[in-house]
Amino acid sequence: MLFNELPIQGAYRIGLQPHRDERGWFARAWCEKEFAERGITESFVQANQAYTAAAGTLRGLHYQTAPHEEAKFIRCLRGAVYDVIVDLRPDSASYLEWHAETLTAEQRDALYVPAGCAHGYQTLVDDTEVFYQVTTAYTPGVEKGVRYDDPAFGIEWPRAVKALSDKDQSWPDFESTRAAHPASSEPTT
Repeated sequence: MLFNELPIQGAYRIGLQPHRDERGWFARAWCEKEFAERGITESFVQANQAYTAAAGTLRGLHYQTAPHEEAKFIRCLRGAVYDVIVDLRPDSASYLEWHAETLTAEQRDALYVPAGCAHGYQTLVDDTEVFYQVTTAYTPGVEKGVRYDDPAFGIEWPRAVKALSDKDQSWPDFESTRAAHPASSEPTT
């Protein structure tokens, strides 16, 4: 596995190292030992898969609050996504910064998103499918989010947003939420 550090502290883009022969290729898609060598020791407890029909659809940006924060390991199985991480950890060197990577089924790379970061993606082509594992099961009542167009972050999306859930449209402004309820608006690590 090829680990490439991203500008968000603790985040990685992870590439496969295929071993090829006349049959095709084989590669490790996840390795506990290689993750542990980089200080990533959480266990993945749930796997999720999402299909999106239309390009331009945006899912996210989501996170869970303490003590249910979740790290994510994301891979695009079909199509392509513009995958965004927003660092919401006050003690992080990259606090309030965002970073994006394009993931495609053809390149097969994955992203590791540390706990305490918001995560979301926009589909770049029709019929896109994403598979991701999380370190904490979904816990009703602790899921939070930040708006895709929140001025606190200034995220630049590659396409016009064609579809967005009602929930993702209704997240409050990050700065006003943080000022009113600092303990509940940000995850802690």
